Amino acid sequence: MTRQLVAVTACVSGVAHTYMAAERLEKLCQIEKWSIKIETQGALGIENELTAADIEQADVVLLITDIELAGAARFTHCRCVQSGINAFLREPQKTISAVRRIFGTPQDTHIILS
Repeated sequence: MTRQLVAVTACVSGVAHTYMAAERLEKLCQIEKWSIKIETQGALGIENELTAADIEQADVVLLITDIELAGAARFTHCRCVQSGINAFLREPQKTISAVRRIFGTPQDTHIILS
């Protein structure tokens, strides 16, 4: 069974790290054989915006961000892994391990990585 993930990446400047994190996530999900759709909130605004259906169908939501996200309330009742963008770029496996752990948990479960 293919796992469905959605993610939002956003950094303070909204330029390099936002897109670096999105690219890294795509590569890691290919390795894990997980399907992912990534919304970026950067200097160009919100791109590839997640729909309500995308979020509802997702097994896990990843929030890779150093700023307050636009529309963060959309993810309140989801299985969610949160990480700072720099921490994710330094140690992406920490985030991937958290995703593996959260799959079997109830909705509303949130793991916040420091």
